Amino acid sequence: MPNFCAAPNCTRKSTQSDLAFFRFPRDPARCQKWVENCRRADLEDKTPDQLNKHYRLCAKHFETSMICKSSPYRTVLRDNAVPTIFDLTSHLNNPHSRHRKRIKELSEDEIKSLKERKIDETSEQEQTNQETNNSTSAQNAVAEGGGEQDEEVLPLTLEEKENKDYLKSLFEILILMGKQNIPLDGHETDEIPEGIFMPDNFQALLECRINAGDEVLRKRFETTAVNMLFCSKTQQKQMLEICESCIREETLREVRDSHFFSIVTDDVVDIAGEEHLPVLVRFVDDSHNLREEFIGFLPYEADAEILAVKFHTTITEKWGLNMEYCRGQAYIVSSGFSSKMKVVAMRLLEKYPQAVYTLCSSCALNTWLAKSIPVVGVSVALGIIEEVCSFFHRSPQLLVELDSVISVLFQNSEEKGNELKEICRSQWTGRHDAFEILVDLLQALVLCLDNINSDTTVRWDNFIAGQAFVLGSALVDFDFIVTVVVLKNILSFTRAFGKNLQGQTSDVFFAASSLTAVLHSLNEVMENIEVYHEFWFEEATNLATKLDIEIKLPGKFRRSQQANLEPEVTSESYYKEVLSVPTVEHIIQELKDIFSEQHLKALKCLSLVPSVMGQLKFNTSEEHHADMYKSDLPNPDTLSAELHCWRIKWKHRGKDIELPATIYEALHLPDIKFFPNVYALLKVLCILPVMKVENERYENGRKRLKAYLRDTLTAHRSSNLALLNINFDIKHDLDLMVDTYIKLYTSKLDLQEEVLPTSNSEITENT
Repeated sequence: MPNFCAAPNCTRKSTQSDLAFFRFPRDPARCQKWVENCRRADLEDKTPDQLNKHYRLCAKHFETSMICKSSPYRTVLRDNAVPTIFDLTSHLNNPHSRHRKRIKELSEDEIKSLKERKIDETSEQEQTNQETNNSTSAQNAVAEGGGEQDEEVLPLTLEEKENKDYLKSLFEILILMGKQNIPLDGHETDEIPEGIFMPDNFQALLECRINAGDEVLRKRFETTAVNMLFCSKTQQKQMLEICESCIREETLREVRDSHFFSIVTDDVVDIAGEEHLPVLVRFVDDSHNLREEFIGFLPYEADAEILAVKFHTTITEKWGLNMEYCRGQAYIVSSGFSSKMKVVAMRLLEKYPQAVYTLCSSCALNTWLAKSIPVVGVSVALGIIEEVCSFFHRSPQLLVELDSVISVLFQNSEEKGNELKEICRSQWTGRHDAFEILVDLLQALVLCLDNINSDTTVRWDNFIAGQAFVLGSALVDFDFIVTVVVLKNILSFTRAFGKNLQGQTSDVFFAASSLTAVLHSLNEVMENIEVYHEFWFEEATNLATKLDIEIKLPGKFRRSQQANLEPEVTSESYYKEVLSVPTVEHIIQELKDIFSEQHLKALKCLSLVPSVMGQLKFNTSEEHHADMYKSDLPNPDTLSAELHCWRIKWKHRGKDIELPATIYEALHLPDIKFFPNVYALLKVLCILPVMKVENERYENGRKRLKAYLRDTLTAHRSSNLALLNINFDIKHDLDLMVDTYIKLYTSKLDLQEEVLPTSNSEITENT
């Protein structure tokens, strides 16, 4: 659909011109200036949001100094740009014409003032052209006195143009390496024979491009000293940082346009020997699609308070996100990191109360709770479970071996056996019922690992057999058995609740109402922990007996008990105090923290979704729960009346009209904009991390992050290249990257060269 220029007496449209068209700004002060200069009476009563969405001005109405053309396909306005070039009088020559754009009538003084200003501008332009044509020296003088505007229009010298073309070639190679996941370094030093120099991957691609006919690179190469690196490591790092920043900014620009967003972090990862925290952002784009995009890594800090400060500083100052618009935060971390990320969440909540701390839809509640338990035995058990799952997924032959053992053990219950076989082929450790599955599978896992370890037909190599022995020994430890059984029983109280949180919108809404019952059950368990723990311990001992496992206290505790000469403690009482009691207490507290009053009020607002409204017989009261989002609404005073109209619309719908079942469907209704407050509420609710991404096409950030970490060796990982690889489909502006590099580092170009080593030994000495 073409864009029409909103300026009076201007008939340009985007399909008939190569001119850029610009939206009215959302900033009220700037938008008011645009409207005043347009002299359109019919625009004065419209809001900045309405003007931004429906009205455009073409580039002809702006001074050239207000327009930045950073690349052939990207033209933007300066932040302070205001349109000043308008034809406000030509329609007066034909008073009988009909104007679609109602021009505000001008007084005689205003018309006279406009004519005088036009004459002055024309004479100034002629004078400038004359001075420009006089001589080169006069042109330089004007440039020096005229400021930034005159400097921008000066043509590039041959040297400057060649330097920009050279830098552009380097950026193209780096972007290619990032998108194709090619590490910067090549062979390791100890892999290269003595006396031979092997270039790294970047240098090799440079040479390949030169040989393919890149004359810009060839010329620069021929004029570079033979003992100098063509592009130093320092320069590569600087350029990669600019690539990363520009690619990230493209995503963040969309985030800022949507106003509201949520922050989600994934598990801590190893990037070239250092721990980093992956950060993703959730937002609703212009097409009303919920998206979750990866925006970078943050260096992980051992101190929780320092981590909280750096986390906030990076997001706000370095990345330029306004946390006042953050409406949700969620953290998926493994055991040991949970307590520190909780500190980060609490510090952000202190500064930004509307950044609700929630669960993340991509992580099962029971998995998240188990990882957060501050008991060493639980952390060890979770690590063992993950290693066992990874071991059997190492090759199809190992899964076949496990299948055969399951078939033998469940020959009297073939249906159950087939179900377990199917589960084993999935990432079952992230399921809501992971611990129930593990208890059912435990005997099969132990027998299978024993078979692999004791196989005399040399079917498995020494590495596989050795791993099978280690994992098998870990599974038959009584401490592991008790931990798994206790976790299975305690987390059974939250299993259905957690499953509903990952279900349909109506399931999430009703799950919020069932939290009280879940907490009541857990409190009852805590009050009668002696009785419950007795049953749990009995189940653990029966399972251990079945697997011929000795029932005993952990060796570390037995040794300390002998040294202290304290009265003997039974296994049952020991595990009650160190495992059952702290686990139940922790889960109760975590549920209260994660499902705060604010979080529950937000989930109650899901009754806005028509299908939920229908299940409640249209007897809902969202306005009582929407108070927390009052400042986010365009017209909060009319919320009550608008919600009444919204309910009536769906209550008296036609028989053939189905109720939208999700926020995604509601946001894509053709008449949703007629309910601006409902629309704003749905957008904010949609970005809460607890809500799942309905369309998998827009959950690429997390999937690509997992793929990058899976496919890239730890030593070859790079936070800069990772962002380029994960966001490979984002448009990049080479001209902007080059200009940014020149602006930041052009005075340092002479310092970027490094001496090129001539042999492997010299590389070692330099290192």
